[in-house]
Amino acid sequence: MEKTIHQGRNVKRFREMMGLKQEGLAYQLGDDWNQQKISLLEQKAEIDDVLLQQIAGQLKVPVDLIKNFDDETFLSNIQNNHEGSVINAGPTINYNCTFNPFDKIVELYEALIKSEKEKVEMLQKMLDKK
Repeated sequence: MEKTIHQGRNVKRFREMMGLKQEGLAYQLGDDWNQQKISLLEQKAEIDDVLLQQIAGQLKVPVDLIKNFDDETFLSNIQNNHEGSVINAGPTINYNCTFNPFDKIVELYEALIKSEKEKVEMLQKMLDKK
């Protein structure tokens, strides 16, 4: 049984992990974007590669992470790479992880911190203009 990755849901997941509202992502993507357009985008199962690169750039995550992330595989990787883990990810998936999932979590949190700092700077610039 082949899994389908819902890229729009992954965009939403990483946007929320970064603490970014739909309006914020729309602002970062430019004048052609608004909250409603982001909402519609997050409902799409597949997103055009060029657009996905723009979004990944704004979210500070690798494009492949948005393209390939799914909860079950993620939990399975953690379970298989952490001795004594008690996480039950459902059916066993034979997936050879080529990276340490904990490193990816740290990477995401570092990107989140960087994003938060950039948001503060952007808001400060907006306040300074007023």
